[in-house]
Amino acid sequence: MSKKKLITIVIVILLCTATYYGYQYYQHQEKPLTLYGNVDTRSVNIGFRVSGRLASLNVDEGDEIKEGQMLGKLDAGPYLDAMEQARANVASAKARLSLLEAGYRDEEISQGRAEVAQRLAAYNYANSFFQRQQKLWKQRLIPENTLEDARATRDQAQAALQSAKDRLTVFLNGNRPQQIEEAQSNVLQYEAAASQALRNVVDTTLFAPSDGVVLTRAVEPGTLLNAGATVLTLSLTKPVWVRAYVGETQLGKIVPGAEMRISTDSHPDTFYRGKVGFISPSAEFTPKNVETPDLRTDLVYRLRIIVIDPDDALRQGMPVTLHFTDDAK
Repeated sequence: MSKKKLITIVIVILLCTATYYGYQYYQHQEKPLTLYGNVDTRSVNIGFRVSGRLASLNVDEGDEIKEGQMLGKLDAGPYLDAMEQARANVASAKARLSLLEAGYRDEEISQGRAEVAQRLAAYNYANSFFQRQQKLWKQRLIPENTLEDARATRDQAQAALQSAKDRLTVFLNGNRPQQIEEAQSNVLQYEAAASQALRNVVDTTLFAPSDGVVLTRAVEPGTLLNAGATVLTLSLTKPVWVRAYVGETQLGKIVPGAEMRISTDSHPDTFYRGKVGFISPSAEFTPKNVETPDLRTDLVYRLRIIVIDPDDALRQGMPVTLHFTDDAK
């Protein structure tokens, strides 16, 4: 063998050795973590807090809605009538309370004094007449029945006088504190009923609780609804997150708050920013829809990845890829 061929063989051996060890080194290098998951959003069933007949519904399936947007109305007629009645009850209770707090009028007190004077005069006359009749009876000039009639007349006059005095005392002292407290309680009770009636009127209008998209329109105008019955199902546009799973060997590479890039199959060159918001404290068997074949029979930990900059291209259930790289930020 010539010297030239020997040198060539040595060079080839060295290149093969270098290639082998380079490949082994590459295989042992830590690769960026890549996970697979699905877009997830919140949905909410909304309805009226009160019962009634559905008068109108302003949105349909697929419509985008904004927070505070009016979505529908019930027939508010019965609730408006109840509100007016409640307000009338409040006015009546307040008037009653004012009368009790003000006490009796001067005219009523003057009438009470006049009645006492009248009853006193009647009593004095009846008592004087009785005393004269008593003297005549002692002289046996009148029968006993006449004396008893005079006595009864005097007692009746005395009772009438006492009743007039008691009535005047009531006029002078005013109403009892317990009566005023009862009237105050009635006012509070009727005011609470009026506030509830007003709330019921407000609740005959349905507003959007958040930005979202109408998924389901469950009823149509004219339907008689019970309180709390589902009228619409909304898919909320915020927050948007990704549900993903990670094996135990890779769990240490992920910490809450870690950021990553998110891509979709339909737009692989467009990346969204994501942040780890939740790591399940317990392991579970991997759901069948997980994309990674080698994880489907393993115990994994569920992740919730909050999408920082979502848009309309991210739809419920869409598969995505999570790229945990050093330049994810």
